[in-house]
Amino acid sequence: MKFGVFLPNGSNGYIISKAVDPYLPTFEHNKAITLEAEKQDLDFVLSMMKFRGFGGETGYWDACLESFTLMAGLASVTDKIGLIPSIALLSQHPAYVARMMATLDDISGGRCGLNIVTGWNKPEYTQMGLWRGDEYYDRRYEYAADYLAILQDLWRNGTSTHHSEFFDLEDCSCLPTPGREIEIVCAGQSPKGVEFVAKNADHNFVMAQPPKLKGISDSLKAKGTEQGRQVGTYALFGLITADTDAEAIAMGQKIIDEADEGAISNIIASANLDSNTGGTADHLKEGLALGLEEGNMAFMGFPVICGSFDTVAQKIDTIADETGVDGMLFSWADFVGGIRDFGEQIKPRLKSAA
Repeated sequence: MKFGVFLPNGSNGYIISKAVDPYLPTFEHNKAITLEAEKQDLDFVLSMMKFRGFGGETGYWDACLESFTLMAGLASVTDKIGLIPSIALLSQHPAYVARMMATLDDISGGRCGLNIVTGWNKPEYTQMGLWRGDEYYDRRYEYAADYLAILQDLWRNGTSTHHSEFFDLEDCSCLPTPGREIEIVCAGQSPKGVEFVAKNADHNFVMAQPPKLKGISDSLKAKGTEQGRQVGTYALFGLITADTDAEAIAMGQKIIDEADEGAISNIIASANLDSNTGGTADHLKEGLALGLEEGNMAFMGFPVICGSFDTVAQKIDTIADETGVDGMLFSWADFVGGIRDFGEQIKPRLKSAA
């Protein structure tokens, strides 16, 4: 079981609520988080990428540190923790991304993977003239497969000739190469997303309640086996710990009670444009009516594991046992303190940590 951190490189991290003081993302904050995660022997950190936030009273995600630049900085100050930047496919040509990843892999000494973001938030790309039309909603995994084929060709061979509907490369060079296979992660939880990961990637990461999470994990493993590939799932969760279960629940409920309804409305408006059924956008829309542990939108749709240290450890072990996921990716209201508590108080109590 691997444990990772979903870095808050966007404004306010992953809490859409006035109960937590708004903050801008900074390198120093993300560095402190990553160094604490490395100190506590967590396995990796992953940074997202957003080109346009969702506003509201808290300015949710209105500011965002660029993912590759951030990870290069973190690579230079860490020694062992894995680093996974995110590429929003519509924003960069694959030949450029292949070179950025080769450079990051060199800086990190072979510690980086790549998160593929197909892109469901149309306003991010229309503002830059990069949206490929609304048919992209249904074809984005075709585009992603073509994109990834170019990346892997360049990483493996240092050159690529690739002519397709989406790209046109002739003897395109990318040296140096990483000299190894780069782990590919993708937030694929719709049927199309699961199919893409099974055929092309190593892990998906999803936000789903444990019963649904098991179905996604089992489906991915089965489809991967059909392709002769071994693939797995990382599950997203928010973590809230306190001295007692009641205190932790109260903290979570306060965040829900003071949710930034304006920002959440803007997120749902964008999600409503997505015609790809069963994926992240559908999950976000469902989150409006969900409770604390089920994935309320005040926590960006992440299910929340809350309680005392003993309770949280038991819940994590139960989720690991019942769903078969390969890892968990966490967020906190207070990242540095939360990671310290996870490493010192929760991890020693976990059977799954072994």
